[in-house]
Amino acid sequence: MTELLAVITITLLAVISPGPDFAMVTRNSLILSRRAGVLTAVGVGLGVLVHVGYTLIGVGILIKQSPWLFSTVKLAGAAYLIWLGVKMLRTAPGGALADATMAPLSDMAALRTGFLTNALNPKTTVFIISLFMQAMRPDTPLAMQIGYGAFISGVHMVWFSLVALCFSSGTVRERLLAMRHWIDRFFGTLLIGFGVLLALMGGIR
Repeated sequence: MTELLAVITITLLAVISPGPDFAMVTRNSLILSRRAGVLTAVGVGLGVLVHVGYTLIGVGILIKQSPWLFSTVKLAGAAYLIWLGVKMLRTAPGGALADATMAPLSDMAALRTGFLTNALNPKTTVFIISLFMQAMRPDTPLAMQIGYGAFISGVHMVWFSLVALCFSSGTVRERLLAMRHWIDRFFGTLLIGFGVLLALMGGIR
C-alpha cells in the first residue's frame, strides 16, 4: 500500500508541474483545435510508455550508469524542443508562413507531436527511472510494475486532455485567438527555454 501511495502521489505531483508537455498541449489547443490538443495529450501519454518500456527491460539502468548515453538522449530532446520553438517564433501575423503554420494538423501529426515531445524529454527519463528504482521494491511483481506504468501513462493522458479541453473552450479560445501570433511567440520562447535548460541539465543522480 505504501508503494502504491508513493507512485500515485509522485506521479500526480510530476504530471501537473509545468513543462514542455503542458506548453505543447496548451499551444495546440489554443491555436489549432480541441481535437488537436486532445490528440497531443494522448501522444504525451504514449510517449510515457517509451520511458516505462525501456526502464522495465533494464535499459533504464544502462542510461543511469552511462553518462554519454544519457547526454545523447538529453541533447536530442533539447534539440527537438528548440526546433519546435524556433518554428513557432517564425510565425508572422500574416503571410504564407503564418497561413502554413496555422493550418490544421492531421490527427497523426498532433499525436506525433505530443509523443515526441514526451519521448525525447530527458526530465521524463529521470522521473520514470527514479520512480521505478526508488519508490518500488526489488521484489515488486512485473505485472504490478506494468500496471504502474499504465497508470502513469493514463494520468498523463487524462490530465493533459483536461488541459486541452480547458484551453480550447469557446470563451477562452475566442478571446485569445486574436493574439495567436503572440501566443506562438510566447510558447516558442518557452520551448526554446526548456530546450536550453534541458541541454544544460546535469546527469541522473
